[in-house]
Amino acid sequence: MNRKVISFPTLSDYNTPIKFILEKLTDYEVRPSKQITKDTLELGSKHSPEYACLPFKYTLGNYIESLEDGAGIILQAGGGCRFGYYYELQQQILTDLGYEFEFYSLTDNDVNGIRSIYNTFKKLNPHIKKIKYLYYLLLTFLMIYFMDKIDIYIRKNIGFEIHKGSFDRIKNSMLTKFSKTKGFIDLIKNYLYYKKRFINIPLDKPKNCIKIGIVGELYTSMQPHSTYFLERELANMNVEITRFTNVTFLLITKRFKEKYYLRKIKKYCKYTLGSDAMENIARAKILIDKGYDGIIHIKPFGCTPEIGGMKILENLCNDENMPLMFLTFDTNTSELGIKTRLEAFYDMLNMRRNNEK
Repeated sequence: MNRKVISFPTLSDYNTPIKFILEKLTDYEVRPSKQITKDTLELGSKHSPEYACLPFKYTLGNYIESLEDGAGIILQAGGGCRFGYYYELQQQILTDLGYEFEFYSLTDNDVNGIRSIYNTFKKLNPHIKKIKYLYYLLLTFLMIYFMDKIDIYIRKNIGFEIHKGSFDRIKNSMLTKFSKTKGFIDLIKNYLYYKKRFINIPLDKPKNCIKIGIVGELYTSMQPHSTYFLERELANMNVEITRFTNVTFLLITKRFKEKYYLRKIKKYCKYTLGSDAMENIARAKILIDKGYDGIIHIKPFGCTPEIGGMKILENLCNDENMPLMFLTFDTNTSELGIKTRLEAFYDMLNMRRNNEK
């Protein structure tokens, strides 16, 4: 065990801001987990209970790879569903496997708690000052907000770029710049600079392109490896994509929208359903009202909140005549099968449009 090396499970591009704040507020060497591969899932599944959901298996695989890579401290982000209780179980599994390490939940039981995050950093760095903590926390939140704003634009337009790879190249450059942020002014300047570069990317986008909205469980929504890069597959079909779930929503805006979402679907749902299940039903209604062509609901196998919301979501889409496809992911999910279903869904939406004309 190397107590001077700290690691955390990978989560798409959010590795950049997480690594940034850890480096600023601790004295540790920060090594994010390696990018997810099939080996990561196989490793996590081998040591996981069969009933555990896919995020449990992916993150456990990440932890094992990080510990094998020399990490001595592991961070877990917590969660709003039963994933928030996986902390103790994963810690026990890793201990039983013979690893020596320290394990911290970044947010304890309070997913959005500024104080609980501070308490965790205090354990990692007893000398940390509150003013420094708040400064870098706000700077990191702003970085995440800018990243999410850019991602929303990318999803809507990446399927129509004339020069393939333009969005990815500029995004990688932006993330590199963000990782070296010197302060608020520097971050804002870089955001405005890259925002302009993204807007100037040449597009060949028809006015009435196929539009698909993605709703579902938060981990599979934000971690592209867990869905076999579903959004990239849709972009290759020249589809405009909307996906609501991101870290900005989870940490900041979610608490302010709960009552609005419940009013939006009061005919179908009177209570929250755990995690983001109720929100996903309301999001589907928003997509319907905006005239989207179809909705894809994604979740890991055994995700209790999303299972509870699926029938309500199905009733809503049936009433509104909205095409809906459910995709469930687990260790036995076939990548080829997912691609085939996506192609069939896209073809059906095209045929539906032609029939309406």
